[in-house]
Amino acid sequence: MSEYNKVRVGKLKLKGEKTKSKKRKQKKQDNKDEETKVAENDAPQHGGWWKVNLFSEITGTVAIEFGNHTYIKALDNGLFTLGAPHDEGDGPSPEEILTAFPVNENKIALKSGYGKYVGIDKRGVVVGRNDAVGAMEQWEPVFQEGKLAILGNNSCFMSVTEEDDVMCNSKTAGPQEYVCLRSMVQRIDDPTKGIPIEEQGSLTEVEVNYVRKFQKFQDKKLRINTEDRSKLATAKAEGILHETLLDRRSKMKADRYCK
Repeated sequence: MSEYNKVRVGKLKLKGEKTKSKKRKQKKQDNKDEETKVAENDAPQHGGWWKVNLFSEITGTVAIEFGNHTYIKALDNGLFTLGAPHDEGDGPSPEEILTAFPVNENKIALKSGYGKYVGIDKRGVVVGRNDAVGAMEQWEPVFQEGKLAILGNNSCFMSVTEEDDVMCNSKTAGPQEYVCLRSMVQRIDDPTKGIPIEEQGSLTEVEVNYVRKFQKFQDKKLRINTEDRSKLATAKAEGILHETLLDRRSKMKADRYCK
């Protein structure tokens, strides 16, 4: 992308032009709030199994949901069928649970509860009979416009027939091929998310990080202020940590932004 294309061009405001109503903006916000509410209620309605929205989230314990509260189910003969509907608040049954493994940056492998990898036979039937991952046991989750379809190695999408058999024989993805991939892997929020890398760690480490970042000496030797650091905790609580650190660096004349 060229530098020109990176420039965001806003609409010109002409003198005397009437300001548009904010009702549309309010409507968009209301829709966003409604979507957030639906997403928060989704997992409890499925027994704690949450909806996967990113490829990076596809790992560990998963289930493939077709429709609403119905999941594909592994049979002891190596075939798959659509399981019976579950009540709201219930998760998938043990035979409906799979284990996902990333194969590369855009493909995964799936293992059934019988310890066999999920693949496709020559007729496009989804089966779980192999002990190792080959070409036909690799699947590509395709995310687009909030929907998900699973592409097999035969360039067809996974779907369920009227007889509830799980097949992979459709070259295009439509409502019959849309799935919801659900996970029970615990999502851990990163406590350092949104915090600049220089401010991660103890206050002593933070000061060293900023000295290292802004020092002006060519010999690269750190000039750390040896005065009592107890005031740094107070400064952080009052929201003036950056100013206090700058003042401490200025006393050492170690900052290229200090006068």
